[in-house]
Amino acid sequence: MNPSPVVQTSCRPVVNGAKIIFVGASTGGTEAVKNFLQGIPADCPPILVVQHMPETFTGPFAARLNSLSKPRVVESHGGEVLETGTVYIAPGHSHLRVRRQGGGYMTELLSTPPVNRHRPSVDVLFDSAAEVVGRNAIGVILTGMGKDGACGLLRMRQAGARTFGQDEASCVVYGMPREAALIGAVEDVASVSELPKRVMALVGRPGETPQRVVLK
Repeated sequence: MNPSPVVQTSCRPVVNGAKIIFVGASTGGTEAVKNFLQGIPADCPPILVVQHMPETFTGPFAARLNSLSKPRVVESHGGEVLETGTVYIAPGHSHLRVRRQGGGYMTELLSTPPVNRHRPSVDVLFDSAAEVVGRNAIGVILTGMGKDGACGLLRMRQAGARTFGQDEASCVVYGMPREAALIGAVEDVASVSELPKRVMALVGRPGETPQRVVLK
């Protein structure tokens, strides 16, 4: 029997004050990001993702995720107005940031030097989330080697964002989430299959009041 097609809903620009989700991953992240997005509904807030990956692979990675996910998934080319129901994957040659644009938000790509030996860097994305989105941001750090994203996630938390880390049991490499937890950047830890539920409980659905959850 053929699998049911993924149905993606229409998208709309988000305004200042709306929730935005930021995700960072490295080693083992291709499957972790896929599993995370498969638990996210089509009408989700904008999601920006940095996955450490060479530039020749990020486009096909985004296309594969788009075929498997309810939200629309695209490789960012910079300058996109952030829309609900859309996931923006950082290209392998540039840092990805969020910036304000009028009453909403847009993506920005930077060709500045690598940070933590990576371009794109999770810290660059998370730093922009802390600076621009503040308490309306949600940060998620997934499996990966090293410490990229740990300090940025801490800055997000200090700015009022809610922050999550993948648990050791479901990580391929418990490096980045561990470093983030050690410095107090992570509020709550869960398996990659449970994280979408925790994140969406903070967001709610259109027309609903977000659920109040107690983070560990």
